[in-house]
Amino acid sequence: MALDTATVRLLEQLAEGDSKPLAESTPEEARASMAMIAELAGPGPKMDRVEERTIEGRDGKATLRILVPIKDPRGVIVYYHGGGWVLGSIDESDTVARKLAERTSCAVVLVDYRLAPEHRYPTAVDDSYAALEWVGEHLADIAGHEAPLIVAGGSAGGNLAAVMAVRARDRGGPHLALQVLIYPATDADFDRPSYTAPENQVLLTREEMIWFWDHYLPDASRRTEPDASPLHTEDLSGLPPAVVLTAEHDVLRDEGEAYAKRLEQANVTTDHKRYTGQVHGFFDLLMLPGSELGFQQVVKAVKACIVRVRKGQLARS
Repeated sequence: MALDTATVRLLEQLAEGDSKPLAESTPEEARASMAMIAELAGPGPKMDRVEERTIEGRDGKATLRILVPIKDPRGVIVYYHGGGWVLGSIDESDTVARKLAERTSCAVVLVDYRLAPEHRYPTAVDDSYAALEWVGEHLADIAGHEAPLIVAGGSAGGNLAAVMAVRARDRGGPHLALQVLIYPATDADFDRPSYTAPENQVLLTREEMIWFWDHYLPDASRRTEPDASPLHTEDLSGLPPAVVLTAEHDVLRDEGEAYAKRLEQANVTTDHKRYTGQVHGFFDLLMLPGSELGFQQVVKAVKACIVRVRKGQLARS
């Protein structure tokens, strides 16, 4: 299926700029370009309260932004931004997170994990888990009660969210009620059909993913480590239910769908949908109709998760 009309118009608009191709840019140049794209989202909805905290990670500090939409949030979502572990920030994902908070009535905690190449793998993973542990310990402070805890993220953030679900299982917590993986990076195999298809070289190309991996984890022999590529996790059983969104015209499509299939094979309840006519990043591009469709799937899943958790709590009481 061809790209939808709104996406074509946006791509034409972006092509009018004078930014260098990402794969030919320095990280600093690429970060400036991504920040300009993020500004297209505009301001997000107002929150009941917003807090920022600095936490101690394994070998450094990470910043959290806590977005609370209502007085008593129904759940808490730890959200990991995308950007290939090299780009992105909590400021650039603030509007998406605020919209997610408003639509789900959940507090959303943005994690400003440290970026490569200044901080290579596994720094982003360790920062992400330190943040998850901190949130797990402060659920009642954030939500006013022991609320369901959810991890979510897009692209590299989807990678981190998937890894967090496995770490939380293997390290005894915190307990997760749901994982939301939005066009996640789950492997470093650049020869999958979705990587080589010409029609998928749109907002994210094969060369650009190679650029990201080269900055994040230059040692290719380590890229099959489960903390880097969760598709290589030996056992996916016992993980929280998953929501997986993939885009038809995305180089990451096949690895995201392979991960969804492996979750299903491990008897993990999995809600996967491929969005036809969409490109990588569509969920974050709030001006696109495809973004709204993606939000509807995620919001529905989060609300169903909260109902399921509450029913379980009532049954045990």
